[in-house]
Amino acid sequence: MTLCYITGDLFSCPPDESLAHCISEDCRMGAGIAVLFRKRFGGVSELKEQKKQPGQCAVLKQGHRFLYYLITKKRASQRPTYNCLRQSLQDMKSHCVKNNVTRISMPRIGCGLDRLEWSKVSAILEEVFKDSNISITVYSLPQKEETAVMNENIHR
Repeated sequence: MTLCYITGDLFSCPPDESLAHCISEDCRMGAGIAVLFRKRFGGVSELKEQKKQPGQCAVLKQGHRFLYYLITKKRASQRPTYNCLRQSLQDMKSHCVKNNVTRISMPRIGCGLDRLEWSKVSAILEEVFKDSNISITVYSLPQKEETAVMNENIHR
């Protein structure tokens, strides 16, 4: 398992690299980076049909990659728990292993609008993926852009 960091746009990652982010069970995707996933990839009804619950991972196939939707809470208005995040990451890892996925790009999951601490989240990532050949690239926006994206979605 390798964990590396890039400052830049998550969607600029290689097109064959799987993507992951956190959503609620209701699949609203109305704020933060989830809005960009919804607009770019759609598939909301397909996600809802999977009937995944907190602690699980919904999956869409897009070209040569998978899109992982980590279900970390019941409703968009709630905050996730570290335990739910861990369980959904374990579910994602199982899918990766079964489908020979070796590279995943993601934002600092759970640390934007969900306000989890990255030091704890990164420790969970390392723990869950430690015995795998999966490399994870974590994208962060430059500070100014991150604030703008969060503010833009809060004022809707």
